[in-house]
Amino acid sequence: MGIMMMAFEHPELPKHFRQLLTECRELYINSGKLVVEEHPDTLPKTKKNFVELMDDLHRALLVKVFITICESDRRWSTNEQRLAQLLVLHLWNQKLTGESLQATLLQMSKQAVSLKWYALVRPFDQIGPLRDYVGNLETLVMRLANIVARVDGPIKAQEQSRVKMIQHELHLHLRQIPIDQPQEHTAEDAARRETIEILAQDANKLPHDLPSSVATTAIASQAQHVPVEAQQSQQLQDSAAETAKVLSSQDQLAEALSELDNLIGLGNIKQEVRTLANFLKVQGARTKAGLPSTELSLHMIFGGNPGTGKTTVARIVAKIFGAMGVLGSGHVVETDRSGLVAEYAGQTGPKTNQKIDEALNGVLFIDEAYTLIAADGDDPYGHEAVQTLLKRMEDDRQQLVVVLAGYPDEMGTLLSSNPGLTSRFSRNLQFVDYSPLELAEIFGLMCSHNHYQLQPPTRAKIIVGLDHLHKHRDRYFGNGRAIRNLFEHSIRRMANRIAEIADLSIEQLMLLAPEDIEFADAPDQIFADLADSETLRFRICCPSCTHGKDAPLRYLGQQVRCPKCEHRFSADWAEIVSR
Repeated sequence: MGIMMMAFEHPELPKHFRQLLTECRELYINSGKLVVEEHPDTLPKTKKNFVELMDDLHRALLVKVFITICESDRRWSTNEQRLAQLLVLHLWNQKLTGESLQATLLQMSKQAVSLKWYALVRPFDQIGPLRDYVGNLETLVMRLANIVARVDGPIKAQEQSRVKMIQHELHLHLRQIPIDQPQEHTAEDAARRETIEILAQDANKLPHDLPSSVATTAIASQAQHVPVEAQQSQQLQDSAAETAKVLSSQDQLAEALSELDNLIGLGNIKQEVRTLANFLKVQGARTKAGLPSTELSLHMIFGGNPGTGKTTVARIVAKIFGAMGVLGSGHVVETDRSGLVAEYAGQTGPKTNQKIDEALNGVLFIDEAYTLIAADGDDPYGHEAVQTLLKRMEDDRQQLVVVLAGYPDEMGTLLSSNPGLTSRFSRNLQFVDYSPLELAEIFGLMCSHNHYQLQPPTRAKIIVGLDHLHKHRDRYFGNGRAIRNLFEHSIRRMANRIAEIADLSIEQLMLLAPEDIEFADAPDQIFADLADSETLRFRICCPSCTHGKDAPLRYLGQQVRCPKCEHRFSADWAEIVSR
């Protein structure tokens, strides 16, 4: 490949590039730790350390994206080589120049050909808890691709084509999370949930198909003549140091309660969980003092519509129980009917017991639990699963907490179908739908986490659209899950919009415009007032004294001062005033 000399069009690009590399590594490693610590039942059956596997996948993804863009014109510019230096330094802690860098780039190019897009992002598609981070992953990859494509100035046609291709691959392989609706779970659905071992097959292929930490380190070390063994030793030391950073039980409890407090909305749920935690704390103190304690059933019902935070709260509750010593580990095993009920006689009992065994010392979270028993009651396999569950809840009551979740009405029907369920599940937490303001805050939180910015007109459109959806919602409305889908759809529309801009700035890569926000089920006329910035009014409330004042949309997202208590705050979101 030839060398083309050119100065950086945007001097801040290297800084943003380094930041994205770091964020990508953090996303993969933190996702791996989340699975290992809280959802070990979803781990692929591989001997390879899962966190190391995720680190390897992040390396391979960065190589794939970088090579895909840079090789679009079959030549390496000086600026692209500068970014390559930063990439190599990030991947293998090696600073390469000249022939050593070009030799490494050549090897990376050969490896990138064999890397399959789905293999690089498979965990975020196949492992349930990681589906929450699909938007983060897409955002990181598309920003990275755009920065590499624009490092030499205005984007060229070949580079633009490659960026769109990457976007298409992500859209193809990272499925949107569906809105929960009552449905029959087919054998195919069950197979999808129970064949995470496919990821293990990817792991076993890593030495051949992916640049694992050892293989990739060897590439760089050959260029710089640095002993591979020394680098591996340093990696082991770093890993050991990371493992040594274990939080105390008090720190874990404080962290879990802080995570609970930081959730948007769910005021009644937060109070219930804190009350339970306080009760358990007092009972623990009484036991240590030699006083009798009161036994309390910790099994719970989580009733609520889709996307109201049931799974998130179950994970936090498990952390709280683990930190307090109520449970041995505090991990969560998430399942549903397909994970408990078999298709043939004699298989349901063993299948249910196996899933319960995975949850021992933790929480067994059964989603759509009302589907365990058919509505007409003629479901011998479902009844067998429930009876097995009830027996194990009694036999293993010291090391198992069961949470049944689903629509409120259907959960009531399930409880009435078996007296044993009613007696064992004395705590019933009801998750109400989010308000339009809370839904907007959730969208804003996703933007903040992914470094997207919103101007007042965009915020106003989001508020108006969410207000309409909330007023016309049915029981299948996705709540927080619908917001996640709205956010992911918005960043895809943004990518399509800016792909045609030749001279693209960093600010444009971070700004969601009103046209990027699409409410497919909302009529266009509800947004007509957005054209007149003074007509539409929003109720901005002071977080300090709760005093409210109506204001035009230009105040959204701006720093304001409360006229009553003088408190200054950012008016990020507000309720729309009735029109």
